[in-house]
Amino acid sequence: MNAPENAADGMRVLVGYAPDERGDDALALAALLVRTMRAPLTAVHVHPPPWPTPGPGAVDAEWVAYLKGQADEALEAALARLAELGVPRRDVTPRVQAHRGSGRGLIEVAKDVGADLIVAGSAPRGRRGRVAVGSTADQLLHGSPVPVMLAPRGYAAHPPRRFSRMTVAYWRRRDAEGPLSAAAAFAERLDVELRLLTLVLRPPGLAARFQVPGGVLDRQLAQAEEDLRYAAGLFGGGTPVERRTAIGTDIAKTLGTVDMLHGEVLACLSGHDGPLRKVFLGESSGKILRAAPCPVLLLPRGAAAPSRDEKPQVR
Repeated sequence: MNAPENAADGMRVLVGYAPDERGDDALALAALLVRTMRAPLTAVHVHPPPWPTPGPGAVDAEWVAYLKGQADEALEAALARLAELGVPRRDVTPRVQAHRGSGRGLIEVAKDVGADLIVAGSAPRGRRGRVAVGSTADQLLHGSPVPVMLAPRGYAAHPPRRFSRMTVAYWRRRDAEGPLSAAAAFAERLDVELRLLTLVLRPPGLAARFQVPGGVLDRQLAQAEEDLRYAAGLFGGGTPVERRTAIGTDIAKTLGTVDMLHGEVLACLSGHDGPLRKVFLGESSGKILRAAPCPVLLLPRGAAAPSRDEKPQVR
């Protein structure tokens, strides 16, 4: 493969492809990413492995040949679609991986090629315009050593021409600085501004009490704004960072009150109980992911921005 010009300054992207709607959504998102970042792309199709117990030679050989034929057809379709999306074949490395779990198969290839980001689509039976977690995404969201970006269902139907902004769902905690740095690096490479968002939740039955001046809600808002100022200060004066708080009674409804641009990306931190330097979908991040009307980027716990001169180690 001939890597795109200035690829050394970009990120290495891996996209998982299956010949269905989720595969088309993943390709549309991956194509926009690699065009924007001028990054190399690996397109991967994961298929089931041959029978674990050898059967009659002819049957086993026929099964292997069938799997190979299906994989070749899938990757040929992916390459043709990527070319239509502005990513020429010479800039794509096709890979076939045999694995019982498609998400775990993508993780294996990501380790092998040194990918910085895994892109996948949503489960085909999910709500259109929202991210739906199927078995592939579930495996990625509970163990990927690199960030994972999921396209909402139907993303390929009306993809944006460019990314417009990155919003980071933020709660202050001890291990947040590394993922914030990684999110800022993504925003820089996508050439978009960064916005920090905190959702302030209140119990639905105590609305009147929470609205008393100087009461619990005011204190929550003041603390959220202080935390956002602290987080924005981590980026220094060179990176303009918008700060936003939203108030509601649950995550999905509160996120629904926040403006999202066509071309938005929503970034989430992994759950703080997950393993260090791996993606782990926590309770809050899971609710945000399912309610988001745009692609969602989940950052590994303790992640740091990859160096432009040195590849991050995949563990």
